[in-house]
Amino acid sequence: MLNSVHVDAKTGPEQRGRRRLTAEDRRKQLVGIGLMMLRTQPIHELSVDAVAAEAGISRGLLFHYFPTKRDFYVAVMRAAGRRLLRVTAPDPALPPPEQLRQMLLSFVAFINRRRDSYISFVRGAAGGDAFVVEVYAETRAALTARVLALLDLADADRPASPDRLTVHAWLAYVEDLAIEWSGLSASARPCSAEALVDQSLAALKALRTL
Repeated sequence: MLNSVHVDAKTGPEQRGRRRLTAEDRRKQLVGIGLMMLRTQPIHELSVDAVAAEAGISRGLLFHYFPTKRDFYVAVMRAAGRRLLRVTAPDPALPPPEQLRQMLLSFVAFINRRRDSYISFVRGAAGGDAFVVEVYAETRAALTARVLALLDLADADRPASPDRLTVHAWLAYVEDLAIEWSGLSASARPCSAEALVDQSLAALKALRTL
């Protein structure tokens, strides 16, 4: 009997060959789409409807993987923080001073490429958005720890360490300098990225002698 065989019109060769995503794979896919959209818009303007549509799922299904919009935003921002740490990681085969310089060059390049989304990240933290503040603090702490390790400072783990406080504040200086520099047209920039990094390293050396 024809009625005894159920035929799904959507189950063609292409659909049958498509691997069903695990829950973890789906979460990674959704976060990846969020990261892609962050290139052109700040986190608070990110539409979960647009993310779900891009993934080919319903808004309701997105909330199966992330219970609230805030949970999704936190996951995207944490992924953005990890990406920043990853792209600024220096070559461990280089001497520490060269690693530090390479890290700063990558940091400036990252801000230059993603200036608008990075500014929304910083301003979200400055404005007190709880989830942005949390992720921003984690990312800044990781960058601070990396610099302290490259400087071989033994007391770096102490929150009240003068060296840690100095490096933490210095990174804010470098960040602001890179944001302002990247906002200028190429012809209006007073120096190259390399010179900007040299200036930043000189500032760190001066701060450490105070």
